Amino acid sequence: MKQFIYADNAATTKLDIDAFEAMKPFLLDEYGNASQPYSFARQPKKALSNARTIIAECINASPKEIYFTSGGTESDNWAIKGISLNGTVAPIITSQIEHHAILNSCKTVETMGIPVTYLGVTKQGVVDPAVLKNAIANSTKLVSVMYANNEIGSVQPIKELCEIAHNHGALFHTDAVQAVGHIRIDVKELGVDLLSASAHKFNGPKGVGFLYIKNGTPIQPYANGGSQESSLRAGTENIAAIVGMAVALKKNCEQLDQTHNHLTGLEYELLRLLRQHSIPFIRNGSENHIAGNLSLSFPNKDGEAIMHILDLHGICVSTGAACDSVNTEISHVLKAIGLQDNYAKGTIRISLGKNNTEKDVRLIADSLKQIESKL
Repeated sequence: MKQFIYADNAATTKLDIDAFEAMKPFLLDEYGNASQPYSFARQPKKALSNARTIIAECINASPKEIYFTSGGTESDNWAIKGISLNGTVAPIITSQIEHHAILNSCKTVETMGIPVTYLGVTKQGVVDPAVLKNAIANSTKLVSVMYANNEIGSVQPIKELCEIAHNHGALFHTDAVQAVGHIRIDVKELGVDLLSASAHKFNGPKGVGFLYIKNGTPIQPYANGGSQESSLRAGTENIAAIVGMAVALKKNCEQLDQTHNHLTGLEYELLRLLRQHSIPFIRNGSENHIAGNLSLSFPNKDGEAIMHILDLHGICVSTGAACDSVNTEISHVLKAIGLQDNYAKGTIRISLGKNNTEKDVRLIADSLKQIESKL
């Protein structure tokens, strides 16, 4: 049987079996609409409330501050558009390395007359608080900086950036899609006003996420219709997915230290093996990064070719470049950190998860050794 190693956990993760089992009753038996007043809606309504409470506890929020969405993209769109288009026209600030859910939302509000500033980052992919201080004004309405970068794993100084925003009267949002369920998050300690998350990044189901909205934050409704989600996000809630998300998040949060130690060990072993094999490479990102996320650049190589050959070996990774059949374009993140073209074009992302093993890491290293010699 051909080997299969999944090492693209920053793209999506395997659904946790306990989350799946918790979802089944609400797909098969307890399928009532939680908004209805009759008794058949009682269990779905209770499950919705319990899930909201569990998720709130995981990030030290109030249940009333958790709003269910279809995932990180919707949460990001809602945060940017719901704040910037609510009332007066005022500037917003983000960074050059955000997910396209943020960048494209910012482009959209720019067409509506909202000025947007895109902050540069260090070579390690970190927003320097001093850069934000120089860019922000008392008229700034919103600052949005991602918690951890999806391509290179760098973790941002969110608390410090948030304080700068608040000192100038601006709200602060963080796209925490890569961070929630992987590092300890306390929204009260951070001080953030809005935080986005997506279940499938922490072993929950696809198509569901949440937006934390601090009590009192002025935001426009995302969808008009019924009175679901305090009349801010209309539409019948996906109870099964929401229940699965809550179970997966709670489980991941309970295992944070154990998972971090496991992934840190796998990281160390993979890098050690690559050096032992004398494979030339550099690692992108900062020392403070999401465990298991390795952006590796191989000089004068083709990252797309490496990814496809690894796929033939039964190993799933992603590339740091977005390519089509005609043009090869270096990713906006690698451009922002100033990575030289001969390294940027040879970049792949290996994102290990809690289900990966030392055997997986050895096989990845062995395959990269074979590929390096062939290319």
